[in-house]
Amino acid sequence: MNELAPQSTQQGKYVRPGYSFVCSGVETFPTIDGSGRYHLLVGNPCPWCHRVVMAARIRNASWIEVVRLVDDAEKASRGGWIFDEPFLGRYRDLREVYDAFCGDEAGFSGRCTAPLLIDVVEQRIVSNESADIIEHLDAIHVDGRSSDIWLRPPALLKEIDAFNEEIFDKLNNGVYKCGFSTSQEAYGESFEALRQTLDELDKLLATNRFLIPGDRFTDADLRVFATVSRFDAVYASLFKCVMRVRDYPNIQRWFLECANLPIPGGGRLCDTVDVDDCRRSYYGQLFPLNPGGIIPQGPTQAEVFGLDAPMENSNVFPFHVR
Repeated sequence: MNELAPQSTQQGKYVRPGYSFVCSGVETFPTIDGSGRYHLLVGNPCPWCHRVVMAARIRNASWIEVVRLVDDAEKASRGGWIFDEPFLGRYRDLREVYDAFCGDEAGFSGRCTAPLLIDVVEQRIVSNESADIIEHLDAIHVDGRSSDIWLRPPALLKEIDAFNEEIFDKLNNGVYKCGFSTSQEAYGESFEALRQTLDELDKLLATNRFLIPGDRFTDADLRVFATVSRFDAVYASLFKCVMRVRDYPNIQRWFLECANLPIPGGGRLCDTVDVDDCRRSYYGQLFPLNPGGIIPQGPTQAEVFGLDAPMENSNVFPFHVR
């Protein structure tokens, strides 16, 4: 749990560490030639990975090879992520990739987190920060291959970034602050911030189709969707967040509409995550939070996304275009 949930020294608060590799600009990507040089390593249970996977699918970034990681803390040498089969024929887990691609002969000494974007031609880490990767995916456009969708349209960048910054600590990271608190005071503070945030979101969505006023899905919706997808199945119970998305009618309406949005290449947004696997992972891997290892039967993928209920299709195209 040290690597998963580092604590403050005084109040038992969960403190999310920073990252060791972050791109400084789009110019860090050489010419995209379709050679398969970029690989994006992601794990399904992780919401930070999920947001990047959604961005890649929405932008139709087929020039990136998406590689799925498996969460198995017992088999992983550090960081909890392994490969079903050796990656590039030699790497068994994420730590070995960090060591090989970090540019230091002594290897990598930090936290081995996902998502991880690497350049296999130059054998370097491009970024392991989800927000940074999303920005790059949205900025880079390959004629004839990328979709014309903007997740971060220039005219709305200030508004989107302000919303994302406000929501990160209270919701995206807030559920983890509730779950990994080790004092009643720390938990109570995080829980109240989370409850207030959900109340505010429900009020906002009473008069708005999406989170940034207007009728288009943006990066702000994408980041909240990743957290809300796991809320009722994991965070409400295991992380002691208590409330459920279905208790908020406007959030639930927004969430189900987002889940059913069509994405380039076919399928719906909810197809980018396996909620049943998320539930198995959180309950099975976070031993200190669930010592017995019992995995609840639900809510299931179908229940979370309302897949058995008919959805009304809106006539308004849900994305910004270039």
